[in-house]
Amino acid sequence: MIKVAYLGAKTVGLECLKFLIEKASGNNIEIAAVFTNLNRNASTNRELIGLAETNNIPVYEELDDMLTLPGFDYIISVQYHKILKPQHIARATKLAINLHMAPLPEYRGCNQFSYAIVEGAKVFGTTLHVLDVGIDSGDIIAEKRFDMPEGIYVEQLFQMTSEKSVELFRESILDILNGKYTRIPQKDLVAERGTKIVYRKDIDKLKQIDLSWDKETIERYIRATLMPNFEPPYTYVGGEKIYFTTKY
Repeated sequence: MIKVAYLGAKTVGLECLKFLIEKASGNNIEIAAVFTNLNRNASTNRELIGLAETNNIPVYEELDDMLTLPGFDYIISVQYHKILKPQHIARATKLAINLHMAPLPEYRGCNQFSYAIVEGAKVFGTTLHVLDVGIDSGDIIAEKRFDMPEGIYVEQLFQMTSEKSVELFRESILDILNGKYTRIPQKDLVAERGTKIVYRKDIDKLKQIDLSWDKETIERYIRATLMPNFEPPYTYVGGEKIYFTTKY
């Protein structure tokens, strides 16, 4: 029996858990614990909790509860909200896995969708990688890349990546849990692909639009940062803060 701890949240985390539960009994998989939270995306995470409880899977909201449980063969993290420390990662006797909704090693950290648009990237993607103590730095074990449509907005790129992430999980996770994968160190790809780490606070800099920029640059920064339920991009005119809200 392959014993799994699943750490998930948000819509992608819910959809991936659905797939894992669907395939568990026929693939010798025991989902021994689910970890999630209700602080953000509350309705979706309640659905995730309900799904786990319906299938008699214990649910935990405190990550440190993992330290009190018997070990697991695999830890799978999909849109989980906390950073795992070495003692948490060590609870996986075979592998701890993270789904990072961006291509690696190009876009490590947060706000990857916005930076890809600002930089005029032509290709984006999503990645399953080994979870280690670094920031999205572990070996790549599966990835899916796709062309970015011209003129795409950040909300559209997020949605595309969410769909491709669920596809990648469905296509890859059963092989991974059965040891059928190859680990590719990210350092081996840096020369070809480049790399950067973006932190959550950095998005504020992208939202500040300078009206002296050319039209194309202004439009690109707006597309990169105009996301529902978040502060819109803005500029200052005569000392007054003016928001950009025109959308596709």
